[in-house]
Amino acid sequence: MKNRVEQLRKERGLRQEEFARLIRVSRQTVSSIETGRYSPSLELAFTISDFFGLPIEDIFIHERSGSHEKT
Repeated sequence: MKNRVEQLRKERGLRQEEFARLIRVSRQTVSSIETGRYSPSLELAFTISDFFGLPIEDIFIHERSGSHEKT
């Protein structure tokens, strides 16, 4: 799942460590989310959404595979 977490964090002038502390996760979790290696739980996605004051769908972009698209 693609996301805009890194972009939004940097726009606010936050380092990964600072952002992680503010949303109560590890820096490694923030790094993994930003690189797409880890998709956050729904609860964490809402926490991130609330932090940035944006809807989840403006932060996390779901990419549909071609086999599941409606015709």
